[in-house]
Amino acid sequence: MPTTEHDVAVPSGRRLAHPSAEEIRLETVLHALADPVRLTIVRELADGHADMACIAFDLPVSKSTTTHHFKVLREAGVIRQHYEGTSRMSRLREADLEARFPGLLAAVLEAARRSARPPAPSA
Repeated sequence: MPTTEHDVAVPSGRRLAHPSAEEIRLETVLHALADPVRLTIVRELADGHADMACIAFDLPVSKSTTTHHFKVLREAGVIRQHYEGTSRMSRLREADLEARFPGLLAAVLEAARRSARPPAPSA
């Protein structure tokens, strides 16, 4: 069965709930992206790391807290998750977010990148 951003094949019995693109709400997405840990996850996925296993992220929080952060992102419609064996894989829902809120994700990611850079020396 082919997989796309909208239709991820998963083994039966191991499905995760995701909002449809039409159900994604701006305030929920902004809440999800406001947390520094969740923003780190989104930045790593946006940097070309599609379908990353949750354990691949080096986050400064416990495993249970990491699980919570992924759940918030998934329920907000920011990421899509599916199982590959025993690993839970995550993918950024770029196309859905762009269709729903044009330019939002790009603007948030650019602002996050700028804030992560050291300030330029003043003249």
